[in-house]
Amino acid sequence: MYNLLISLGAAAVVFVVLMFVAGLPWWISLLVAFSLFAISYLLLMRYVLKKVGTEMESAGKDLQGQRIDKAIKTLQHALRFGVWQFSVRGQIHSQIGMIYYLKRDFSNAFPHLEKSFAKNWIAMGMLAISYMKRNKKEKMTATFEKAVQWSPKESLLWNLYAYCLVESGSVENAKKVLERGLKKLPAEERITYNLQALQEGKKMKMKGFGDMWLQFHLEKQSVIMKQQAAAMGAMGRRKVIRK
Repeated sequence: MYNLLISLGAAAVVFVVLMFVAGLPWWISLLVAFSLFAISYLLLMRYVLKKVGTEMESAGKDLQGQRIDKAIKTLQHALRFGVWQFSVRGQIHSQIGMIYYLKRDFSNAFPHLEKSFAKNWIAMGMLAISYMKRNKKEKMTATFEKAVQWSPKESLLWNLYAYCLVESGSVENAKKVLERGLKKLPAEERITYNLQALQEGKKMKMKGFGDMWLQFHLEKQSVIMKQQAAAMGAMGRRKVIRK
């Protein structure tokens, strides 16, 4: 926002000076002012986004080192750049909300997810699930609709949308969502399989999405523990390769 206001202010001053002081034709004054606006806005935007990128990179390193609280504080500190550039606050809130959600701190995740960037379909999916768990089906649907509008090529998103509709008791609407998903992703196997499963009165299968699915915390803990135990068992049966 500040970037836009500063650029517009500078352009307006240049326009007035060139037209009323220098006596240049209005179209020349406007052309120069517009060029100044575009250049100044681009430079300010790049400067701010570079600063935000540095903060996000630092938070990413903290996450890799399991310093979760420090990562969240870093991102919260980066929110100060939100008054300078559009969409920055939404992107940062998305990251904070996702971190809280992944650690199952749903109460702290929710207010940040509500301010999520619409193009971050994972954060939007988490927000929609949060609405579902709060029995706000209309808001859940509206959130999913916004997510698929911006990210129509994400197979998991269409399946997640349908899965939540089934959980909310709207199997027919879930089928329609999967049919829409197939129009965006023709012959996508996982959408096709789950659509056929619902048509046959069977349950959807989501485990094929792996960890991407598990991050939404819709599987029961017992199921996750069984999957982890099976994975550990498979690792234990592997032969040691000797050189």
